Amino acid sequence: MYDDLIDLEQGIEELFTDPDADNARSYFHNKNRGIVNKITTVEQAVSVHIKDGDYLAVGGFGHVRIPSSILYEIVRQKRRNLGMAGHTSIYDSDLLVSTGCLDRCDISYVIGYEIRGLSTSARKAFERKEVRKTDWSNCALAWRFYAGAAGLSFIPARNMLGTDTFKHSAARTVTCPFTGKKFAALPALYPDVGIVHVHRADTFGNCQIDGILVSDPYLARASKRVIVTTEKIVPHDEIRANPQSTIIPYWCVDAVVEVPFGSHPGNMPGEYWFDEPFFKMFLNGMKTDEGRDAFYDEYVYGVKNYDEYIAKIGGTERQRQLRGEELLINVKNDG
Repeated sequence: MYDDLIDLEQGIEELFTDPDADNARSYFHNKNRGIVNKITTVEQAVSVHIKDGDYLAVGGFGHVRIPSSILYEIVRQKRRNLGMAGHTSIYDSDLLVSTGCLDRCDISYVIGYEIRGLSTSARKAFERKEVRKTDWSNCALAWRFYAGAAGLSFIPARNMLGTDTFKHSAARTVTCPFTGKKFAALPALYPDVGIVHVHRADTFGNCQIDGILVSDPYLARASKRVIVTTEKIVPHDEIRANPQSTIIPYWCVDAVVEVPFGSHPGNMPGEYWFDEPFFKMFLNGMKTDEGRDAFYDEYVYGVKNYDEYIAKIGGTERQRQLRGEELLINVKNDG
């Protein structure tokens, strides 16, 4: 009955993470799920929870809700041989690629800065094969997080079948036991560390996000360790008053850091707009080795922490300007 599906296909690229659900569950089984204070610093969050060789997943969407403080600190602490899920990942992957932190990447959307253009530095790194890559669609990477969150080893999909994206992925095909039809088997993704920036969180790690969620609820549940940065720490009673808004529960989270203006130069819905002049400066700098080095010397290595970075890019006055732009955008959209 299913003779035409005996010779199943598989992508030719590398699978960077172990999709075995039982191996992941053995890790989660031993994870502390106590209701404890998880407040820490950016420096401690990176030094304790991110090690050389780890595979990272970064939340947000493109340039929305970037956990910038953690990314800069990874660069500052010179982590190496990291892997990454390049799922709607632009500034975050660019920072790690252009500083030699990353050596492998599952890619679905990287390099492109939308209307701002392309990242010269990241594009060159991929073209020179300085970073190993495996292709997926955005949807496929999202479903891989979902499979991890569900405790599966793979999830069936029709996504990518018959495309070069499938060919250059690490997916396989499977036969449906009910219909005999062919599906793509997308391996579950269990990152070593998930990093998410949110609007508000309590000291235990219960997190609330306003606006687009993307895959962050699944990313947090699939990741073995989770670092959360938040615009503000709020009382636990405030979280309990709106339980339907708690997107990431405390038992997923290992570290919580309060980082106001923590998505700069990205957008934080309802809080502040993109810092377009900063993005333009960054992209222009990345066109040459000298410009790249100058950027990192000034904005990463040349400052002690994220507070000094915020002061360097304009401090409270720049924050006020970008909050005003976000408010104006929202008024125009409402109108």
